[in-house]
Amino acid sequence: MTLAPDAFADAGEDAMKLVLVQHGEALPKDEDPDRPLTDRGRQDVSTLSTFLSQAEELPALVLHSGKARARQSAEVLSVGSAPQVRDGIAPNDDTAAFAGELAAWREDAMLVGHQPFLGKLASRLLTGDETAVALAIEPASAVCLERGDEGRWRVAWMVRPELLRAT
Repeated sequence: MTLAPDAFADAGEDAMKLVLVQHGEALPKDEDPDRPLTDRGRQDVSTLSTFLSQAEELPALVLHSGKARARQSAEVLSVGSAPQVRDGIAPNDDTAAFAGELAAWREDAMLVGHQPFLGKLASRLLTGDETAVALAIEPASAVCLERGDEGRWRVAWMVRPELLRAT
């Protein structure tokens, strides 16, 4: 699904937040080809959702790849409206087209997906080169990128599940 252009109408500023979340831990393919979340995966995503909600860092717009593990994670992370399936964000999809679309977006959004796509997208946005930066994104990790008024992206924050398990 591609969102309608008016979903990202110009608000007069380039500032926005994009929260990238890797789905929670999933079952191995040999156990279940659909790869749904494990019990730990569900718990880690639930803990992440609670943390982000308390910090008021859960955007209303939540997009996911449509794969079971991403859909289940997005459902836990969604507040107010149902998460939406988004084409072009599968694990090995090219990041260039999606990164190009982001220039027109104004609404804060969460993208629930997979590695290596999320890491490459973050790198492309931060440096222009999808291979330049290595972020330690693992299952149930979240990284928030902020685009300032000048159109440049930066890392605002990142949280990994082991940090939340310690609280």
